Amino acid sequence: MDKNMLVGLDGLPEEDKARMSAMIDHLQLRDSLRMYNSLVERCFTDCVDNFTRKTLQKQEETCVARCAEKYLKHSMRVGLRFAELNSQAATQD
Repeated sequence: MDKNMLVGLDGLPEEDKARMSAMIDHLQLRDSLRMYNSLVERCFTDCVDNFTRKTLQKQEETCVARCAEKYLKHSMRVGLRFAELNSQAATQD
């Protein structure tokens, strides 16, 4: 977890800081798992359509790799844009 997230909690007792840190860690883990599950579901649905073999065919592998790359790039860009907007809103206050 990024320690900058706890900067506003300086006045709290250590027990509360630890509780908030654990809660933030839990939320970050949940969001990561949610993103991963969404990625797997979307790319599987879009790319895998032949269940006659145990392994993926070459075109399915290529599709999954491209899909995952696009999904991760998109998620990163959305996160960066959100951070930009958040910092702009913070400076306007």
